[in-house]
Amino acid sequence: MIDFNNLGSYRENNRLEAKTALGGLPQSIWETYSAFANTLGGIILLGVSEKPDHSFEAVDLPEPGSLIQAFWDIVNNPNKVSINLLSEKDVYPFEVNGKHIVVMNIPRADRSYRPVYLDGNPLNTYRRNGEGDYKCTREEYQAMVRDAAVKTQDMQVLTDMDLSVFNSDSIRSYRQRMRLSRPGHVWEELDDEAFLQKIDAAGIGEDGKMHPTAAGLLMFGNESDIVREYNNYSLDYQEQYDRRKRWTDRIVSSSGDWSGNVYDFYFRVYNKLRQDIKTPFKLDGVTCVDDTPVRQALREALANCLVNADYYGRQGVVIIKKPRLITLSNPGGLRIGLATALSGGVSDPRNSAMLRMFNLVDIGERAGSGIPNIFRVWKEQKWSEPVIAEEFEPDRITVTLPLSAVSVAGGGQSAKVVDKSAVKEKVKNSILLYLTDHPDGRTAEIAAFLSMSTSRARDYMKELVNDGSVEVFRSNRKRIYRLKR
Repeated sequence: MIDFNNLGSYRENNRLEAKTALGGLPQSIWETYSAFANTLGGIILLGVSEKPDHSFEAVDLPEPGSLIQAFWDIVNNPNKVSINLLSEKDVYPFEVNGKHIVVMNIPRADRSYRPVYLDGNPLNTYRRNGEGDYKCTREEYQAMVRDAAVKTQDMQVLTDMDLSVFNSDSIRSYRQRMRLSRPGHVWEELDDEAFLQKIDAAGIGEDGKMHPTAAGLLMFGNESDIVREYNNYSLDYQEQYDRRKRWTDRIVSSSGDWSGNVYDFYFRVYNKLRQDIKTPFKLDGVTCVDDTPVRQALREALANCLVNADYYGRQGVVIIKKPRLITLSNPGGLRIGLATALSGGVSDPRNSAMLRMFNLVDIGERAGSGIPNIFRVWKEQKWSEPVIAEEFEPDRITVTLPLSAVSVAGGGQSAKVVDKSAVKEKVKNSILLYLTDHPDGRTAEIAAFLSMSTSRARDYMKELVNDGSVEVFRSNRKRIYRLKR
């Protein structure tokens, strides 16, 4: 939503583009249409120019109706645009202080329609980055194509491999867990080969022989075999408790002293994550119950991270545990809109066969209520709200889970009368304390720690960098902050 009464306060950004359009429909509008549709959606304003200070100003279109008609004529032409995502309510004229403009609301395309491309060439696919549109790399294009498929990518039968890629200890462990979760199940008596086929870890290829599926390879394979199919495959867990060291404990799939597969990684990491979570003493009859809503939510978050990863993508899965913060990061973008994911009820995992395997041992959730449940549990704990951040170039999702609540302005009504300069200093001191406890920090992590928006946190970080208190490493969305030595 835009407050058109204060148009001058806006700037171009990741979801807002202004075009003067006094000479007719701009050719660059199609690149922006494709970019918004393939990224997060956005608004295009025609008849709006940028002033020298980059603020917006309406310029008054002489014939907004003709521009709208020209747009509809082209957007409905499949030789120009692969799909029209808009209805009449999405494109309309508007008047700002007596000047006429055109507003276009471009939605984020559903994954089955992506990539949205131009001129009949799928490689003419664009995305949005900051204030500009850029042509997608072949890697980004291929990732969107994989996500558009009806079958999830982990259902593929890998006919160039045989069942020797499976780690026998992982399968034995999984079958034992399933016996405990589902005693007396009809699959208990099956041999391993038949059992793997039942859970979709193996399938019959066109050659009539049994082969691992992609899901089976990821869940139960040996790391040396997994990387033959997934060249960028990497699972990395780090504990960062001592700022003098990059990590104090680490589990990495390529270490060679364990299987390196997703199934074993899940349990190794969960046992680490749960250690610092307080467990009240509770009995069920004579049995001690050590499960809590927080532990259940952590299992859900970890499973979501692993089953929604694009294992063909770069940088791999990275889980970081700090004294009061956990971050879970995986390659691949959101397959459904963030608002839909937060509201629950819709499940669209990137690797549905892997999710089913986790479900059979009572891990994970199918009905789409996993993310809302995590937010609910964090609210009940009175901790800062989790943060879900989607990045591009390459596609990546990071979930930040604060394990504490921080009030920087005193809370309640008193916050309204606190001197602003005092509040600012208190916030800065809180950030410095955070960076004292942690070797480094990202904007999203610091924002979650402070219970504020990432944009506000970014403003504070800029001030601390200018003050000389903090150093910044890397650039754009990947920047990392550290205390200045």
